[in-house]
Amino acid sequence: MLLAPTGTGKTLAFLLPLVEMLKPENHQVQALIIVPSRELALQIEQVFKAMKTSFKVSCVYGGHPFKIEQNSMVDPPAVIIGTPGRLSDHLKRDSFDPKDIEIVVLDEFDKALQLGFHAQLRSIFEALTGNQRHLMTSATKLHKLPDFLPFSHPEVLNFLQDEKESKLELMLVNTSSKEKAHILMRLVAEFDQEACLVFCNHREAVDRISLLLNEHGIAHGLLHGGMEQIDREKNLIKFRGGATNLLIATDLASRGLDIPEIRHVVHYQLPPKKEAFIHRNGRTARMHADGIAYLILAQDEILPEYIPEELPEKEVSESLKVSAPPLYDNVYISAGKKAKISKGDIVGFLTQKGGLQNEDIGLITILDFASYVSIKKPVFEKVLSKLQGEKIKKTKVKIELAS
Repeated sequence: MLLAPTGTGKTLAFLLPLVEMLKPENHQVQALIIVPSRELALQIEQVFKAMKTSFKVSCVYGGHPFKIEQNSMVDPPAVIIGTPGRLSDHLKRDSFDPKDIEIVVLDEFDKALQLGFHAQLRSIFEALTGNQRHLMTSATKLHKLPDFLPFSHPEVLNFLQDEKESKLELMLVNTSSKEKAHILMRLVAEFDQEACLVFCNHREAVDRISLLLNEHGIAHGLLHGGMEQIDREKNLIKFRGGATNLLIATDLASRGLDIPEIRHVVHYQLPPKKEAFIHRNGRTARMHADGIAYLILAQDEILPEYIPEELPEKEVSESLKVSAPPLYDNVYISAGKKAKISKGDIVGFLTQKGGLQNEDIGLITILDFASYVSIKKPVFEKVLSKLQGEKIKKTKVKIELAS
């Protein structure tokens, strides 16, 4: 059991020893990495591929065709990363043979073991021999492990106790129930172009806040489990790349995701458990940086017991001042990994054929069949017409502002 603060590199902490244990001569599945969300599965896959090993990896999760995943396992990968439900389905349908699996990782294990995945996890562990090495990672500890795990007293490496004093500041925002959404809107507008992540307990609250922000022309992104997977991916790409400075999300955004340093975290609704509060706040004040977490509390709401009673209060302006738009646009290019496109190819395309400078280009994200690039707002419109119908690496591409 590896316990360490958010942002300290737990993904590499389990991938490095995992790769060392893989055997090149074994052409069966040798390792399982089980995670509570699709986003985390995809992110770990990206990190694994960036390590440039010789081992094949497959990523399985709900929200896209099961048959595509099965086809990817005809030639068995050394490592499978997946969510409990989809992994359980693959084992039931014999998509892969688990007999050679030697290591099982439960990343963000406390979340996975609390989210109602018990039936699926039980079936996964029943399909294994029980002789595997097991590694569990999180930033918070789960005190009681379920009985279907083939161990009960794991060795614990606890780096939480070594954590230096956090530079996170907590601030209370008092309001009425009627004014709560509006005071949130005025609060986030004060952050101007600084990145802000707003947490809600339910997707309905996320959608309701989004409607209000749209009415007032405030640019933002959304992230919750009810969205299509591609929309979730695109909204995260925009936020990472500075094309959106404000993300309204459920706790789906609180764990493990590769989100840039955020100075402002807002709890529109406070979670019932301290562990969720810790993970949300882990999005800011990471690795010695400072940050502020705002707790918006209506008059009829009570602070949970895990919150200190005395918190400094934040005064929010009574007038709305809409902040400047983000510095970047998010641009869609209709070619990706399957066309053998690299980041270098995209930079060359934009600079040589579009006339952009390197400093005009921000984050580049390459998916299987598409790529997304952050480009500074003032210059994108000037080069769009130059790029239409041009080719990247002999592939004719469409380029447009991402929806």
